[in-house]
Amino acid sequence: MDWEKIYSQAMHWVREAGEKIRSSFDQTLDIQTKSNPNDLVTNMDKEIEQFFIRKIKQEYSDHKILGEEGFGDQLESMQGIVWLIDPIDGTMNFIHQQRNFAISLGVYEDGVGKVGLVYDVVHDELYHARRGNGAFLNKKPIPLLEKATVKEAIIALNATWVMKNHRIDHNLLIPLARDARGTRSYGSAALELIFVATGRVDAYISLRLAPWDYAGGAVIVEELGGIITNLRGERLDCLSQDSVFAAKPGLHQTILEEYLKNGKW
Repeated sequence: MDWEKIYSQAMHWVREAGEKIRSSFDQTLDIQTKSNPNDLVTNMDKEIEQFFIRKIKQEYSDHKILGEEGFGDQLESMQGIVWLIDPIDGTMNFIHQQRNFAISLGVYEDGVGKVGLVYDVVHDELYHARRGNGAFLNKKPIPLLEKATVKEAIIALNATWVMKNHRIDHNLLIPLARDARGTRSYGSAALELIFVATGRVDAYISLRLAPWDYAGGAVIVEELGGIITNLRGERLDCLSQDSVFAAKPGLHQTILEEYLKNGKW
């Protein structure tokens, strides 16, 4: 398999998709809801996913595709080569702010991430990595991550998880939020994983993500020495939704052992 070709084509297609999104800013969006009033999808989400599917299927008819908007394949395993696509990660931000959203794309072989791309469309910042070959912001190498302590750490964490909610006991994460230097929430899992990868935040926690939310960012985080698992410390399964916990080396283990071990995640 020519991974250099796949990597190069993926970057080209992501940039082309980004240009399509930028050109939509002056247009009126067709906005619909999915599972609940805050789970939004636009015509651009659908058009961009279909754009990727056309490109991939024309070039690699035997590759499988897992996309957020459901235009890809129905997968029962991660065998072979699978493209995981979130055409616009952070749709609410896209609608309300026209910023703080990204295109996320991961290419996996037999369940292992080989290529990861996260494109911050508004800032024209393409974060990308091919496993074993380093990670880059556009053409500039991103340095490896250094260790951090909880008291020095900024944690990307949605306020929902430290407020009373139906999913978990909100008291479980309060000690971590209290002991950390600060918390942040950006509304795009793909970008928050990139912020871990680039050291802008030290850890990221989400109680429920789909594989297309993290597939691209996970490759980049791991390429830079970061660790990404679920909140139980287990390897992520790209065929199911789960909690996601990404952090700098050392910090991941500390938070897992000192703050997360008693939770029923």
